Amino acid sequence: MLNDIFDSLFSSADAMTMGNYFICMLVSLALGALIAVCSMYKPTTRSRSLTVSLVLLPMIVQTIIALVNGQVGAGIAVAGAFSLVRFRSAPASARDITSIFLAMAVGLANGMGYIGIAVILTVVVLVVNFLLAALGFGGATQRERDLKIVIPESLNYTDAFDDLFRKYTSRHELLTVKTTNMGSLYKLSYHIVLKNPNREKEFIDAIRCRNGNLEIICSLSDLGGKDAI
Repeated sequence: MLNDIFDSLFSSADAMTMGNYFICMLVSLALGALIAVCSMYKPTTRSRSLTVSLVLLPMIVQTIIALVNGQVGAGIAVAGAFSLVRFRSAPASARDITSIFLAMAVGLANGMGYIGIAVILTVVVLVVNFLLAALGFGGATQRERDLKIVIPESLNYTDAFDDLFRKYTSRHELLTVKTTNMGSLYKLSYHIVLKNPNREKEFIDAIRCRNGNLEIICSLSDLGGKDAI
């Protein structure tokens, strides 16, 4: 009996009836909601529009696949229609892109009748994501910082802060140098690893004395790839 259930779940329907369509649609909606809820777990930024889209996307993709299943002409027409759509939005993070691809894969599987594969894919991907997030896989350490310093053009930035970096950091790297204010100021961007995070203010105060009390920004590093699904 158990084998019969799995066989029916993993079998692709040649012709989707109205009853099968509603079953697949409800499964797509449920899995989309699950993906959306899990995407809100420790988000770097939370977008309501993205969350709603993740709920609806599997159902929409599933319907499109069901309509064009086995029809080459309809598939070409749909592809042409989608080629005319242009999305004007801010660049998405890796976390958002992965969630969108998962939602599309779920809709694709349901549209072809593979409800079991859609459920298993969703559960496996989300469980693996939670495990990686719990282990801190690929994340930046609490000692890593992005440091931005504004200096006057008269200050030689190549070795102006070397002694401070040796004293307060275990590693530092100059990423970018940018001129501003008609070339009278330089903006330096560093990636650093603090020896002791508790001495961060002392480190910034020492830099202030060196750069003429111009602007300094010290923020948590975004190079560690904190985006998870």
